[in-house]
Formats: sequence, C-alpha cells, structure tokens
Amino acid sequence: MARRHRRWRATALTCGLLLAAAAAPAHAARTAAPPADGGMVMVLDSSGSMAKDAGSGTTRIAAARKAVGAVADALPDGYPTGLRVSGADKARGCDGSRLVRPVAPLDRTGLKQAVAAVEPQGDAPLGLSLQAAAADLRAHGGSSGSRTILLVSDGEDSCPTPSPCAVAAQLGRSAGDLRIDTVGFQAAGPARQQLECVAKAGNGRYYDAPDAGSLARQVQRAGQLSAGSYRLKGDQVRGEPARETAPRITPGQYTDTIGPNEKRYYAVDLDAAATADLSATVAPRPGAAVDASDALHTEIAYGADGVCDSATERFGQREGATPLASGLSRVPSESGYRSCDKAGRYWFAVERKAAPGSDAARWPLELTFHVEHPLKKGVTPAQSAPEYGTGGKDATLPASAPQDVRGGTGFNDARTLKQGVWRDRLLPAQTLWYKVPVGWGQQLRYDVQFANEPTVNDRGVHYSYAATQVYTPDRVPVGTGTGEFTPRKLYAGKPTSLQMGTVPVAWSNRYESGTHVVPVHRAGSFYLAVTLGAEAAEIARNPEVGVVLRVAVLGTAKSGPGADAGRATHTASGDAAPEEHNAAVPGGGWKPGPVVAGCSLGVGVLLLTWLAAAYLRARRVPVADGAGPVRPRTSGQPLPPAIPGQEQQAQRHQGNAAKGEPW
Repeated sequence: MARRHRRWRATALTCGLLLAAAAAPAHAARTAAPPADGGMVMVLDSSGSMAKDAGSGTTRIAAARKAVGAVADALPDGYPTGLRVSGADKARGCDGSRLVRPVAPLDRTGLKQAVAAVEPQGDAPLGLSLQAAAADLRAHGGSSGSRTILLVSDGEDSCPTPSPCAVAAQLGRSAGDLRIDTVGFQAAGPARQQLECVAKAGNGRYYDAPDAGSLARQVQRAGQLSAGSYRLKGDQVRGEPARETAPRITPGQYTDTIGPNEKRYYAVDLDAAATADLSATVAPRPGAAVDASDALHTEIAYGADGVCDSATERFGQREGATPLASGLSRVPSESGYRSCDKAGRYWFAVERKAAPGSDAARWPLELTFHVEHPLKKGVTPAQSAPEYGTGGKDATLPASAPQDVRGGTGFNDARTLKQGVWRDRLLPAQTLWYKVPVGWGQQLRYDVQFANEPTVNDRGVHYSYAATQVYTPDRVPVGTGTGEFTPRKLYAGKPTSLQMGTVPVAWSNRYESGTHVVPVHRAGSFYLAVTLGAEAAEIARNPEVGVVLRVAVLGTAKSGPGADAGRATHTASGDAAPEEHNAAVPGGGWKPGPVVAGCSLGVGVLLLTWLAAAYLRARRVPVADGAGPVRPRTSGQPLPPAIPGQEQQAQRHQGNAAKGEPW
C-alpha cells in the first residue's frame, strides 16, 4: 500500500511540473552571446501574389511582416542578420532582388522598419535571390560559424533561370557551412515541391505554414535554430584517410570536418600505464537529412590492423540530425600483457556512416583527448560500482518549484546545474546541453519531463520523439543499453517523461564489462543533452516546448578515488560538497515541496501507458593479435508506441524499414 501511495504521489508531482512548464511564458529575445562568425539572411518573397488575402482579414505580406518581427524578437542580441526581398521593386521582370538590410549585428527596430516598407509587386526571381543571399553572407566575412539562408515564399519561381533548386544544390556542394531553410506560406502543388527541393538540396529543412499563425511560428523556429547552432572549440587539425600520414595530436581539444562515409585517422602516442580517453562529436545542422542507420563510429587502433576498442553511435531516427558523440578509452589491463597495454603509437579513427539521401554536407567534427595517469603508489582504488542501487528508476528526486534556466548549444557552453528542479524551453530539432558536477562515489540521476502543449488543429495521431543522453566528463555516452533507462520516447504534444542516470563514479569501473559502467571512472562534470524531434514542428502550436529537469547527485562525495578516501569538502566544480541524499540543502531544491493537485486522471493514465521498455542488444567481437576482447558500443533503439494499438501507424510515420531495423 505504501509503495502504491509513493507511485501515485510521484505521478501527481510529474503532472504538476509539466503543467507548470506548459504555463510558463515563452522566452523573450535571447541574450546569449552569438557565435563569432556566421549569420543569417532572410529572403522574403515580395512578388505580387503576396498581396493576396491570407485569411483572418489580413494579407500575406502583412502576415510575413509580422513573422519577420517575431523572429527578430527571438534572435539573440548581436546575431548577424540581414534581409533581402525578391520582387517588390518592379511590376515585371526577373532581376528584382534587393538587399534591404545588410548582414550586421541584429538591429531589431531597423529590421522591422525595413520589412514594413516592403510592398508586394512583380515577379519573384527566387534562384537569383538565393545566389545574392549567399554573396551577402560571404561579404559579411568570417571564416567559420553556421550560415543560413531562410527563404519565405508563397509560390513557385516564375523566372526560367536560374533554377532555385539548381542554385541550392550548387551552394550546398560548394559551401559546407551554408544551410538553406524554406518556409512555404500557403504553398501547394509545384510551388511546395520546389521549396522542398530547395531545402533538401541546400542541406536545410522545409517548414509548412498553411496560415498566418503558423508562418510566424515556423519562421521563428528556423531563425532561432540558425542562431543556436553548436558552438565549436579547439585547435584546427586535419585527419587523414591512412594511418601512415595521420597527424599526431597531444592531449587537448581539436576541430576538423568529416564528409559522408569518410574515415579519418589521428595519431596518439601512449605509455604503458596511463588511461587514454578519446571522443569525437559531429555537429550537423539541426534537422538535416539523416537515416536511422547513419552513425558515428570510433576506434582506437594499433599495429598494422589491430583494434583495441570500438564504439558506434546511431541517430536511430529519420526526422533530422542532432549532435552525435562517440567515445572510448585505452585502459591498460591489470595484467599488463595485452597488445594494447604496450607503449607506442596508436591511432584514433573516426568514421561517419551515411545512407544514400542523407545530408551531403561536411559536418564539423570536434575531438577530445585526455590522459589519466595511474594512481599514486600505495593508493588502493575503491571498489567498482557497477550497479545503480538507490540511483535506479525509483530514486527519490527533488520536488521544489522549478527555476528558469537556459541550456547551452553543446559540450563547450553547457549550462551548469546543481541539484534541484529546472525549467527550460526547446525548439523542434534542437538539443539543449547542461552539465552537473559529480564527485568520486556519487552518481547522477535525473528526469526530463516534456510539457503538455497545445497542438496544431488538435492533432493526436502525429508523432515525433523526445530524447535525452548523459555523457561522462570525457564525452562518452552512457545512457543507452543500460537495461534500466529508456533514452527516447514518442512525443505528440502530451506529457512525456524520461528517466536517466549513471552508476556511481569509481576508478575501478574501468575494469568492468558493462558499456554503461566502464566510462564512469572519473569524477568531474557529467553532461546532459535533451532533444526534441524535428517533426514536432508539425505538432506543437507554440514555437517552443516546455521541459522540466529534476536533477539529483546521490551519495557523499569522496576526496579521491582511493578506498580510504574521506569526505570531500568541495566538488569538482569548486562548490561545497552536497549533503547526504534527501537532506535539506538551502536553495538546493532537496526539500520536498507540495504536490500539485488537480492533474486529470487522463493525463496520469497517458503517462503510464507511454512508459515502455527498450531492448538491449549487445555482442562481443574478438580482436586479432591477442589484443583481448573488443566491446562495440551501439545506440539507436526502436521507438516504442505512444498509445497501445497505434504502433503500426507510428512506424509508418517514422518511415520504419523491415522488422528489427532501428526506427
């Protein structure tokens, strides 16, 4: 009876937090610092057709002006933004393309005044405008950063040349950092097909806007995604396709690029005693075309053809690209007799696997290399901790009122969280990043709850997904294949909750066999990534969807990895060590708050029916030359149905292949 009461209380609390997230006001203009380079040019179709009635007593151009104002308000301060109009200057002709606001640090008032002065007339040379917009971005300068052309149009290009789709394809091939997104405003038939072609050829995404409200929403989403791209950091390096010519890297952080089905090598020199932690992260443009089987594969190689360890991380969905990280370690064995225990030259190999039709652009690639030296002589490491224990799915989490927070774009600007309850909002196709300091002997445990959102036309059978992943301080994902947690579930605008966590941090975990245990061998900041699927753009009525994170760091922090280490006085971040689990910490969110009443029974039932278990598939592959076993790590799980009886419909929407393939 007591156990049932605790479950009911937890369900009621979940409902209350989700309702709080849904009721939270949308964020105003973002004030985070923009990237040093990059920027966006909005290309607005201002041809004669934009003077037509858009419904609800407004014209299409009036709706477009409002949409441009909405995206101006939502962009971060200083983000380089320009505006170009296609048409508007003459009654007829295919040369009417004019830059009304050059690419420059965002001037919200100037942008709104410029679009207010646009009067629709004439033809719409969209292909010519795309060429000119690309030149506008080049003229802005800068050698890196994401660059976006956002084309808003209601009709087909009436000019025979140049073809907008051909121009987009040429720009997509020649400018790896350029993306072309399109918004079709009441576009249908050939007009919509052309805009879809432009987006696909330009490594971007098509957004459908059947009415004025959806136009403002979709333009705002596309603009914010452009400004919120992954912030890269590191020294530039160029990997090579062969080991013999691979550049040597030393401990640090690096940036490179990688194309579809390309494999790149980097040389590392290791001694016989230290643990080497290596990771690779690709940062494609949010929502770019991917297949469920597309993957990032990493290896630590040695000798002529030996492999010490390998890992593969898959997208596992076809809705659109998100950042993807894969990492692993060279851990010297306790015996010291394996081939991979020897001192000498090793290679870190990174391979991007892409199916036909996936994004053809080169993706930014970020590498990290960290070396852990052996414990000091006389230090006996604490026992390994391969079990979740009290940090499993039934763990008690903070229950205070949520505090507003804004997640980062990636590992490098992840927002630091302490134990407590936090509230944020994210866009379809967006991933937000956070980090939590976790000490020796402690474990991270958190819930992510996606809010109940009003849907477009109250659609209840259109599906996207909600996902989360947790990474070690060395950027190795450990939330997949745990047997305890499910990292992804369906999202259709109704409340959805995900649970995630790690085993306790222990130096000896490196000698365990579980792929979710081995990487959890070093104290430091653990990273949380929260993702909303791209197809949510066709579901949610609001531009952003509310999320609540309930974060706990369980256990007492130890002063070091040794078995006899005492209690730590400070965490890895320099803060005071957290109190015992469930103790009241001023401002830390541990003291239980009141349970929010009034959550409908229907919401509670829906939450329960959406909880489905993932499956775990693991295999061991032998390695030649006596290196010992390789433990390939894979991610990308089938998506469980949201509502019983609708599994086939959800699978058709996601484009599932034959039974057994990741959705």
